[in-house]
Amino acid sequence: MNSDSLGRRWLDSLGIYLHPRVRVMLFLGFSSGLPLLLVFGTLSVWLREAGISRSTIGFVSWVALAYAFKWVWSPLVDKLPLPFLTRKLGRRRAWLLFAQIAVIAGLLGMAFSNPGENLAGLVWFAVLVAFASATQDIAIDAFRIESAESKQQAALAAAYMVGYRLAMILASAGVLWIAAWVQPADVKYDLHAWSVAYLTMAAAMLVGLATTLVVAEPRPVLQENEVEEAGVRRIHRLSGLPDWLRTVLDWLWRAVISPFADFIRRYRWQAVLLLALIASYRISDIVLGVIANVFYIDLGFTKTQIADVTKIFGIIMTLLGAVFGGVLVTRFGVMRILFLGALLAAGTNLLFSLLAQTGPQIGMLMLVVAADNLSAGLATAAFVAYLSGLTNVAYSATQYALFSSVMLLFPKFIGGFSGVMVENLDYAGFFILTAAMGLPVLILVALAWRYVPVNGEGADD
Repeated sequence: MNSDSLGRRWLDSLGIYLHPRVRVMLFLGFSSGLPLLLVFGTLSVWLREAGISRSTIGFVSWVALAYAFKWVWSPLVDKLPLPFLTRKLGRRRAWLLFAQIAVIAGLLGMAFSNPGENLAGLVWFAVLVAFASATQDIAIDAFRIESAESKQQAALAAAYMVGYRLAMILASAGVLWIAAWVQPADVKYDLHAWSVAYLTMAAAMLVGLATTLVVAEPRPVLQENEVEEAGVRRIHRLSGLPDWLRTVLDWLWRAVISPFADFIRRYRWQAVLLLALIASYRISDIVLGVIANVFYIDLGFTKTQIADVTKIFGIIMTLLGAVFGGVLVTRFGVMRILFLGALLAAGTNLLFSLLAQTGPQIGMLMLVVAADNLSAGLATAAFVAYLSGLTNVAYSATQYALFSSVMLLFPKFIGGFSGVMVENLDYAGFFILTAAMGLPVLILVALAWRYVPVNGEGADD
């Protein structure tokens, strides 16, 4: 193959980012990424400035647990039509619009709240934002999965991540800049400044709302549903049930039980393999990430250096990795890049062990952060594409919400012991251990590649 032909093929792969659905995911990603920090990290800064105690702020942070349990109400997003909206917009856009309006309402409520006088009122508005935002995430994931085939999912995920990260910068540094600009120079705390900042964030949510109104509803080809129909037939054959109870059982079977039964039916014993892979794929970088900022401080880096390198520069590298991952998946398929992402995620942890021995050298920190975040972005883009290929579009919201919850649960639990590991192994040994945690993941990817083809991709593709 000559260089001109090879160049054209790479340009064709890059062309995936010009697809209309990919551009849409950039704006929906922005809408998804904006609310999280407004009820978590940024809110903590506001509350502390307002004189709220650290212990109380810690309890308020539980508001963000809504994101960890979104799978509980994801069946509603999959199956429950919204009056008027579903008929006018379709089931995905209806839930998107409903959730976005609720986020805006919650942010407006927070903007006009005074934590010093009525902290409970502010917290309830934050709860509304968190649950509405998690609901929006469910609908966006379903919208993305139903909008394109498996090979395009990595590009959609990359565009989503770009929008998401940009929104997080606005919701963190942006809010602080706005509040600092509005606040009088000689005042330590100004409620009005925070109100203006949160009103600005409510206005920024109009980006997602406008996107929802102008974009077309995805039209997926629904997959055959033997489990759901068989269960419904059994319910209808039951005698002696009142009509209302039969209706409730019918809905519970279709919306709640069938999504999980469908996954087991389609993959049988391989479902255990898949769940093991999903639960462990991100373990190397998540366990390391829990202690990373403490490591930077202990090594001797300043807060400014940490912010500049790990936040600004690191986010840029993550986005580049995600975009590159989307191109590679389009060019070479999901499974090859899934394996490469797992290998790089584990391998780059060894660079942290080297950094622990070289000391606070800013050039080395930039090298380590660049390698780690590039590999994380690439691996995430491939993994999202893989998870999307596992879902049945009839239950895309419910099944993807389950997958994304399983993805974080085990690594986050193990990450809770990261401080104990460092105390017993020191930092260099800890980072070597986190790299070793990625070795079983490579085996699981290889087994899944061999035994669980996704959209035709298998060991012999």
